[in-house]
Amino acid sequence: MQSATADPVGTLDVALAHAARLLAQDPSLAEEQAREILKVLPDHPHALRLLGEALRRQGETEAAEAAYLRSVKGSVKDPELVAAANALVEDRLAEAEHALRAILKARPTDVAAIRMLAETGMRMGRYEEAEKLLARCVELAPGFTPARHNYATVLYRHNKPVEAIGQLDRLLADDPRNPAYLNLKAAALGRIGEYEGAIALYAEVLKDHPRHPKTWMSYGHALKTVGRQADSIEAYRRSLALTPELGEAWWSLANLKTVKFSAEDVAAMQAQLARTDIGDEDRFHLHFALGKALEDEGRFEESFRHYAEGNALRRRDLGYEADETTTHVRRSKALFTPGFFAERAGQGCQAPDAIFIVGLPRSGSTLVEQILSSHSQVEGTQELPDIIAMARRLGGLAKKSSAGRYPDVLAELSPEDLRALGEEYLERASVHRKLGRPFFIDKMPNNWAHLGLIQLALPNARIVDARRHPLGCGFSGFKQHFARGQGFTYDLTDIGRYYADYVELMAHFDAILPGRVHRVIYEQMVTDPEAETRRLLDYCGLPFEAACLRFYENDRAVRTASSEQVRKPIFTDAADHWRNYDIWLGPLKAALGPVLDSYPEAPAHQPPPCTEGEQQ
Repeated sequence: MQSATADPVGTLDVALAHAARLLAQDPSLAEEQAREILKVLPDHPHALRLLGEALRRQGETEAAEAAYLRSVKGSVKDPELVAAANALVEDRLAEAEHALRAILKARPTDVAAIRMLAETGMRMGRYEEAEKLLARCVELAPGFTPARHNYATVLYRHNKPVEAIGQLDRLLADDPRNPAYLNLKAAALGRIGEYEGAIALYAEVLKDHPRHPKTWMSYGHALKTVGRQADSIEAYRRSLALTPELGEAWWSLANLKTVKFSAEDVAAMQAQLARTDIGDEDRFHLHFALGKALEDEGRFEESFRHYAEGNALRRRDLGYEADETTTHVRRSKALFTPGFFAERAGQGCQAPDAIFIVGLPRSGSTLVEQILSSHSQVEGTQELPDIIAMARRLGGLAKKSSAGRYPDVLAELSPEDLRALGEEYLERASVHRKLGRPFFIDKMPNNWAHLGLIQLALPNARIVDARRHPLGCGFSGFKQHFARGQGFTYDLTDIGRYYADYVELMAHFDAILPGRVHRVIYEQMVTDPEAETRRLLDYCGLPFEAACLRFYENDRAVRTASSEQVRKPIFTDAADHWRNYDIWLGPLKAALGPVLDSYPEAPAHQPPPCTEGEQQ
């Protein structure tokens, strides 16, 4: 046995290397060697990690965990980890990643380094890698609470809310009043449509922490979703009373679409914008909120200036590339031909359960969803991220690049692959289906770009294209701040190009699969809702039900920006709001090109239709 005590300085590295070699040959001897070292240096992190691994290989999981956790405490004195931590704190992510990978190459069970590398990955948007690292971390050290909290967070961000809740329940078993755990669980419950549970958790946190402004704001979001508008307004106001510069809370009030700001509110927002010590996120939210407030007052030039400034500030950090969308459309048109689909007829999952509503945000899609979900056989869910996630996985897409193998990779999939994709989608969506109805709605608008995948995996699903006048839809998107996923909406030229690309791909599918997609023209729906609703129900194979015309009586939760508008009847007596901004929409018109002139006209005997507060 190599003794670490004979010459502590000269032989420590040799003893550690010897223990590491023994791991694969005889874990019990490795354990013994590690304990010898720890007699001299009780908190040596490397020796503790070796002890943990030796114990784990012998099935001593609890003792192994204890050793790993002791190694975490010892890591605060490790100069390599301290240097990596400093790089991470100072946002030198590439440097931190390089250092941590080097550490883990030498010490693969260093749970502190694993956690730090996962955090680096999360900041770089590599959620899948971070998830795997943190799963390994809590496997090695189940009691490493901060790592488990990180694991729950990355699961939530990676659109795995059920799994996140499982991890949070383990944390809450030991710390049931922890506000961070409760807040994250509430957010995860909201992600799967368990809004009442989320509301209860937010209320519980606020009993103990009534001066936490962002919890009040999150509470307001959940209350808004279930239709408790007065309570949501009160929650947003409580948030602002605590932190008047919190731009997202001001925008949340504006985003209700029914709140009219007072002169005092406008002055308060302007005062916050005049400060030099607020961050960009608060600043662009304040610009969007002021744009809405001044629009309501008829001060359109000032309103547009705020919308434009908020959009420019937001777009700066998004990195949206319009050429990538155009390239995707070109590649899709080349791949998807009548022959391509004819060769794959009868393949995929044959279940007819899903109804996809696609198009652009602010196109009337929430109105269509509310009408359909008022039918006794249809359940409305939300904008599900699953088709997009599956497409990204298939193509191996980098975060900011479309230079992957998708959609071309779809040509390589076998009948078994296609069926499995459809079944996977339905399994992913099942957590959102609460009512036992035969059909459900996925209202992710961006799914228009994945019609080929939908057709291959779920050939019997219904696809509804919700379309609105390009200027009305485009400007409505421009004045809307989206929580995530709509990077094209922060520049008028980007919006025009995106709309034109969308129309081009939809026209392609109309040509190669005639009648496959049902189109709802927003202006026609609000002008003659009964006729358009009957057409929609016929396409979905559903009998007419009068409740679909009384969609505003439906008390289901609605998460989108139109949550309050779809709780009111349709109005057609107001001019389109975009017309007040027509003189500033030149870049949008230029980018739309011929698409603008080819949009269907509204019936001539009606005034230009819209709904109270823009019912989208």
